[in-house]
Amino acid sequence: MKLLSTVTAAFCVTLLGDALAPRAEAAAWNRKTKVTFSAPVEIPGVHLPGWGVLPAGTYVFKILDSQSDRHIVQIFSEDEKTVIATVLAIPNFRLQATDKTVITFSERPAGQPEALHAWFYPGRQWGEEFVYPKAKAIELAKLTNRPVLFTPVALPVEVAEPIRSAQAPVVVELKRAPIMAVNPAGEEVQLAQVVTPPPAAELQDTDEVVPATLPATASPLPFIGLLGLLSLGAGFGVRAVRSRLS
Repeated sequence: MKLLSTVTAAFCVTLLGDALAPRAEAAAWNRKTKVTFSAPVEIPGVHLPGWGVLPAGTYVFKILDSQSDRHIVQIFSEDEKTVIATVLAIPNFRLQATDKTVITFSERPAGQPEALHAWFYPGRQWGEEFVYPKAKAIELAKLTNRPVLFTPVALPVEVAEPIRSAQAPVVVELKRAPIMAVNPAGEEVQLAQVVTPPPAAELQDTDEVVPATLPATASPLPFIGLLGLLSLGAGFGVRAVRSRLS
């Protein structure tokens, strides 16, 4: 069975990244990406009832929470008003970066939706490889003849309300859940045998917490400069007063 390692024209997926450079930089911390699927796509993670398979359409991917060894990815409706799914992912390294978003899938039998495998943001040599429940991971590993990530912990599959916070109980569970891999023979293998972690420098920008009091594009440098000018002015003022008194 042919493995779809990179979804391009074969699956007719249109990838609509936030294209303009200034906007892309401003949103780089959460890697907001708009994606249009031309066919249904199966997803892992915790989702709203009935959304285990995304119908053909446009969706927005964002990072909700970033840690050194795992990330929490959320999938939104096109208007970004509804969080459809919250998915556990592992940063996995690749050799070549591209200037466009790349989504990869695990091939399924004819008539079944392709299964989401990984998401690569433009310009990065690493992407998010998604973690499935164990039973589904075993099925996909056999079909694709390659290892698939899974967690042995029984996590909720559906939530009645969209997940809005990185502190939500389900998200906390995802961040703590152990992660392994299963090979095509159905055998469990250690994560290190199938995942190549990115260099630490590659993760620094997304591991930083965005200050709650400043927008993502704000910089503390103007404020620091202002404090410096005020201090300098105060020094001149004190010196002038001393001169007059003497």
